[in-house]
Amino acid sequence: MNHRTWRRTSALAAALLIPAVTAVAAAGPAAAATPAVSCTSAKAGLAAKLQKDITGALAGRKSTVALGLYDRSTNTTCTLRATSAYDSASTVKVTVLATLLWDAKKHNRYLTDTETKLATAMITRSDNNATSTLWKQLGLTKIKGFLSAAGMTKTVPGTGGYWGLTQENVTDEQKLLKLITAKNSVLSDNSRAYILKLMGQVVSDQRWGTPAGAPSTVSVHVKNGWLERSTHGWRVHSLGTFNGAGHDYMMSVLTQDNSTMDYGVTTIQNVAKVIHKDLVPTTATTKVYVPTSKPSEAFVAVPPQG
Repeated sequence: MNHRTWRRTSALAAALLIPAVTAVAAAGPAAAATPAVSCTSAKAGLAAKLQKDITGALAGRKSTVALGLYDRSTNTTCTLRATSAYDSASTVKVTVLATLLWDAKKHNRYLTDTETKLATAMITRSDNNATSTLWKQLGLTKIKGFLSAAGMTKTVPGTGGYWGLTQENVTDEQKLLKLITAKNSVLSDNSRAYILKLMGQVVSDQRWGTPAGAPSTVSVHVKNGWLERSTHGWRVHSLGTFNGAGHDYMMSVLTQDNSTMDYGVTTIQNVAKVIHKDLVPTTATTKVYVPTSKPSEAFVAVPPQG
């Protein structure tokens, strides 16, 4: 084949391929936009009920939602977009505290008074300055060391001090919540109790998200985060663990593409309400948790044009 013939053949091949490639590219996002909620359970009928109710709670919502649910008492698991990466915003603060305690245990020491004050402010008030101080003190090597020990292999710490841009997914956040709520070799019992204690003392205007609809018969531990960026709008996330009434369960809900923070909060709370209702049957007299009507979180610093 001479050079001119080769060029004509290549051009023809390209012309034939381009429409097909374009069609595939156009079809791809539409096909990937609506993955199904997947649930399994040892309790008859529960997986199907959760799958139906979570799907219904998300119907019509424009948020892109990733969800993880695990209930030890019924061996129930639900997932949605479990491996999709999201900017962590303030939910990474639980990882920062876990790293601090893990490192202290390795060196056989207690937290200092300063570290205790910083940790308390970081979790209960979502204080960003306290987080930045601890993040800098620990350094990426220790943070990555904890992530490795915890099996959180897909979590990538934010660089340049931007801890709120840590990349996390539901699978790893659920691993973290499992470590916090059951005996293991990574975190000591005292460390786990301390993390849960602080997550149980989060200020009222930050106790939104996954606790919505939790019955008064379970204890609530939560850490939320939100962040607005120029792409994918608002990220709004909520991590929660719940224990009592014969149940021991945890949820991670990560969202983006929210038009406002409140829109993301509502999306998460719609999901949380049906999960609590399905997992922990209540009587007419049981009070359920109603989060603040004015959700608040601390702003997370992002790079310019973030």
